[in-house]
Amino acid sequence: MPQDVLLTYEGLRELQEELEHLRSVGRKEAAEKIKTALSFGDLSENSEYDEAKSEQGKLESRILEIESMLRRAKILEEDVVSETVQIGSKVIIKAVARGAKPMELRITGYAQANPAEGRISDESPLGKALIGKRAGDKVTVEAPKGAAVYKIVEISSGSKKQ
Repeated sequence: MPQDVLLTYEGLRELQEELEHLRSVGRKEAAEKIKTALSFGDLSENSEYDEAKSEQGKLESRILEIESMLRRAKILEEDVVSETVQIGSKVIIKAVARGAKPMELRITGYAQANPAEGRISDESPLGKALIGKRAGDKVTVEAPKGAAVYKIVEISSGSKKQ
């Protein structure tokens, strides 16, 4: 049975916008590239055509992926205040190592995860370690360089209404 895709309202909106863009602009651009490549003649030695068809395949695959994710979307309640870390929580953690600066993270479902923007999946090693913990708790996460220990400084709801 397919797994639910956990999304915030913001994540749902982002996926819907991406899907609309791919269906309208993306498909139009892909068709134009194929048309241009066809004008170069012989398809057996036409790398531009092969490239354009490959890009079209990737585009259609992403469209199908987003459509599937939207069908399985489960919207997270972001205003729920909890004393424990859960999906949707904003968490401030600090590595126990000396001189480490606090990091603010948001625990999300895999579809919204983007570590560069501070959004980590509940399925990631750090996300799994944080789920269910309280402020003041320490968690240990296995990393390529060895175990990393973090202390949970603060937990808040993921809502931007705060």
